[in-house]
Amino acid sequence: MRICNLRRTKALLAVLACVALSALVFATLPAAALGGQAAASAARPVGTVKSISGNNIVLTTDNSGDVTVIVQEAAKLVRVEPGQKDLKEAAPIALKELLPGDRILVRGQLGEDGKTVLATAVIAMKKASIAERQAHEREEWRQGAAGLVSSVDPAANSILITLPGMGEKKTVTIHLAKDTVVRRYAADSIKFDDAKPAKLEQINAGDQLRARGTRSTDGRELTATEIVAGTFRNIAGTVSSIDDSANTMTLQDLATKKSVTVRITTDSQVRKLPLPMAQRIAARLRGAAADSQAPSGSGGAGATATQGQRPAGTQAGGAGEAGSGGPGRGAGGGGDFQQVFNRMPAAKLADFQKGDAVMIVATESGANGVPSVITLLGGVEPILQASPNSSASSILSPWSLGDASGGEAGNP
Repeated sequence: MRICNLRRTKALLAVLACVALSALVFATLPAAALGGQAAASAARPVGTVKSISGNNIVLTTDNSGDVTVIVQEAAKLVRVEPGQKDLKEAAPIALKELLPGDRILVRGQLGEDGKTVLATAVIAMKKASIAERQAHEREEWRQGAAGLVSSVDPAANSILITLPGMGEKKTVTIHLAKDTVVRRYAADSIKFDDAKPAKLEQINAGDQLRARGTRSTDGRELTATEIVAGTFRNIAGTVSSIDDSANTMTLQDLATKKSVTVRITTDSQVRKLPLPMAQRIAARLRGAAADSQAPSGSGGAGATATQGQRPAGTQAGGAGEAGSGGPGRGAGGGGDFQQVFNRMPAAKLADFQKGDAVMIVATESGANGVPSVITLLGGVEPILQASPNSSASSILSPWSLGDASGGEAGNP
């Protein structure tokens, strides 16, 4: 989840900062300290400092453009750290300590022009503090766990996920605490900031899940600080047609034998595998199949790419673990391939033609019922010929929270 692409992580943190600031000022700052404006003229803009001149601040608000904040002589200015839930540890600051890029919440009176606020209180989060928090959380996502939900145990408040990769499947048990944040991706979006608060009961077998928190020594358990989950479509097939004007691709799903149309967006990650790399991956898949299948197991192209659309409860491709270390990151594992995928040069829709083999991870739905592509990988003919089951699709991840995000999940 560009669980955090850095762009998505930043967007989420900005929202969290906004919420935290709002909660702080509304819940804990004494009314007397904030002034006694009438409700009709009260103003509480939240945003990012654009510039400062004297006691005037140009604030780029989160939802209404720029406003000019005139800090009154008796105004109270304090600084809080990201994640701080009250003002008990807030530190008084001088106006000169504010810098462009800092996040602030202002309490004051709205001017007659509707674009000026006479500030009686300013609560600030420093840009550097936010960046440090972002880096910390990004690393937690990378060191966390990502995979396919195998089962959910509400009684034990836990989730069992299967990590991606070729060969032996590994699992991690995710434990939820009272303060674990749970979010679910919207059916038509992979953007982390579009993920909505959710409950454990809304997570189903077959969902893709990513978690950050504290891993056990053996890596088999994780006590989650935050979880993000969603249902995605894994599709493998051959291109039937391309509509450049609509940015859509129609393909024949090898699993369902049905025609599927998907839309490529500005957020889609599109790549083409060089033939030597595709052949190496195919060789690994053949080796994994030989090791894991029973003697009666069938192989070959006839059983390729069995993912298609996998609703809850069926096997779909796992999310690549963007983090370093931990289970599922051995040679050829999902995490390794996801990092290789992220480093490949971007491809365009024009780089594909009818008959090309592709593997796709897409949203569950989208505008006019057309799913949006999250990741699209071409040059996969050798992989689809080598994969006897779900191994091929399991190397693709829906997350833009990792290095793909400019750092998203895939990262949330």
